Amino acid sequence: MLAMARSEIVVFGKRMLERSLVTGTGGNLSVRSGRRVALSPSGVEYEAMKPEDVAVVDLEGRLLEGGMKPTSEMSLHLALYHARPDITAVVHTHSPYACVLACLGREIPPFHYLVPLVGGKIPVAPYACFGTPELARYAVEAMGEGKAALLANHGMVSVAGSLSEAFRVAETVEFLAMVYSRVLSLGEPRVLTDEEVDQVLEAFKSYGPSRATVAPFEEG
Repeated sequence: MLAMARSEIVVFGKRMLERSLVTGTGGNLSVRSGRRVALSPSGVEYEAMKPEDVAVVDLEGRLLEGGMKPTSEMSLHLALYHARPDITAVVHTHSPYACVLACLGREIPPFHYLVPLVGGKIPVAPYACFGTPELARYAVEAMGEGKAALLANHGMVSVAGSLSEAFRVAETVEFLAMVYSRVLSLGEPRVLTDEEVDQVLEAFKSYGPSRATVAPFEEG
């Protein structure tokens, strides 16, 4: 499981860079398997990263495997895993529009039908220096039971049950942040009501690929 997780981190690290969710060596990713966590290494270029560079730690942060030290945001990842036993992946990005709103301290309300998919809103955690226990605590508190939070004057973080899903959430947040930033340049958006949010969530329960049921053909 962890060998697969380390390979996944390399793949999605490159994807974060290709899709402009980070620049340089910014951002980080992790995958949890039981009481072990695979974390992207600190300061390693995504294009050059190899699975053996990915650090493996326990939930207390003790290094178990890996040729490189783990990301400086290890405390953020571990705090989220401790608080949310339902998640197994964390993605932290510095995507441009998410950063714009994070620097404004502006949360994203349910102005668009996709917002409910990542939580009733996308909150902003108060500012704290990167890599600190304070940032980890603020992020956990802001996230609550949602899937994403902005980090004031910093970036954003997303969580999910798989790395591919956490990455999809990060991309969705960046799309929503881009649209919301542009909407704010024209005025205040209409925000969905609680009833409309509930309707969206109900509709998404049947969304996604599945085999269609075809009615039998009857002659006559």
